[in-house]
Amino acid sequence: MIHHERSLTIDATPDAVWEVLSRFMQIDDFAPEITSVDALTDGEVGVGSKRRNHFANGTSLVEEVTEWKPRAGYTVQLSDMAAMLLHEASSEIRVTPEGGKSKVTWTFDYRVKYGPLGWLMGQTMMKMMMSKIIDANLQGLSDKVSAR
Repeated sequence: MIHHERSLTIDATPDAVWEVLSRFMQIDDFAPEITSVDALTDGEVGVGSKRRNHFANGTSLVEEVTEWKPRAGYTVQLSDMAAMLLHEASSEIRVTPEGGKSKVTWTFDYRVKYGPLGWLMGQTMMKMMMSKIIDANLQGLSDKVSAR
């Protein structure tokens, strides 16, 4: 698996950040590339909750919560991602207090198709692309939290 990680310190308390992040089915409120979300499960959000994220480029994927830590973050497993060059992927968002602010860390772990060539693409093009997407998501989260 290739591990990729980005962080941003947000000028808000972890509770304020969690208030936005915990609205799991509304990630499109702050992630600029996600145009809409379909809730695939009902009830309280937590382990087992699923959503389908629809992207600006016309693709979509499903995320299922595999770990849910109130006020601290969550982990999702990605599936139904035929449009992507990935065999498997997971992502984690962590919120940690940092001197009256919040450090938000967003990780993406993935295994690329196509053997050694895929691995090379994963280390280069995928990391550059994911950096832009995650950075935009973190900035969108910061903007959303600040607007509250």
